[in-house]
Amino acid sequence: MQGKIVKGIAGFYYVYAKAEDALAGHIYECKAKGIFRKDNIKPLVGDDVEMTVIDEENKLGNIVNILPRKNALIRPAVANIDQALVIFAICKPEPNLNLLDRFLLMMEQQGTRCIICFNKMDISTKEEQERLLSIYEKSGCPVLFVSAKEKKEMDKLREVLKGKTTAVAGPSGVGKSSIINEIQSEVKMETGSISEKIERGKHTTRHSELIPVGEDTYIMDTPGFSSLGIFDLEKEDLKFYYPEFETYENTCRFHGCVHINEPDCKVREAVENGEISNIRYENYKLLYEELKQRKKY
Repeated sequence: MQGKIVKGIAGFYYVYAKAEDALAGHIYECKAKGIFRKDNIKPLVGDDVEMTVIDEENKLGNIVNILPRKNALIRPAVANIDQALVIFAICKPEPNLNLLDRFLLMMEQQGTRCIICFNKMDISTKEEQERLLSIYEKSGCPVLFVSAKEKKEMDKLREVLKGKTTAVAGPSGVGKSSIINEIQSEVKMETGSISEKIERGKHTTRHSELIPVGEDTYIMDTPGFSSLGIFDLEKEDLKFYYPEFETYENTCRFHGCVHINEPDCKVREAVENGEISNIRYENYKLLYEELKQRKKY
């Protein structure tokens, strides 16, 4: 039988096997066969697997094969992701845009498309929304504004998720759980006899969880984040992760300009003219300095 790992806790893997009804299915509690340890392969949430059922009544089985992966992310450690949805609040709390930029950079490093979703339209002003749009409209990422509380623009969000596996991330207090609950409200999963371990794990383990929300459509809830470091990146390459710089890249006076202090830098000129967001540029400078300092040690 084939299925998809939706959660892994303490050596147990919970595998979702679709039923004939795309919005129903069963979850089997499985162990991974020893062959994976021998080959140094660790099953990941999001993996498509083959399993043998050893107890149909209690929905128990063994994973016997991991099917070829489309991709595997380092952070979060998940597989077969099509895109990432990063959720921040428009206000209450005020969005930490440096943290948002770090997340976009981390996903871009791993080759994963990002969608930016700002929640809490119901308590924000039009001016606040327009300000955020002006900052990120040239970032190369789609930008959505929603209200989970009043269910505004949720259809647009469902549309961008349709037919894809999407990692969902965001800091605490932004309404991430409310959005996930709204998106998956139509899904009925027959969980069978899932062991107590999965219940205990909810409270004690930081884990990713894959949730079926429609035919060939999954969302992956990942642990909240409050800080993100940059890894495996040279400071000179940072500029290539800012799509808004690309137009001006070959027009600076110096070849290899990193857009910090060089004279006749067209990127800095574009920032001064309001063509590139000053906030995005200031975050770029902070990240550049962080990479520069890291290389000293």
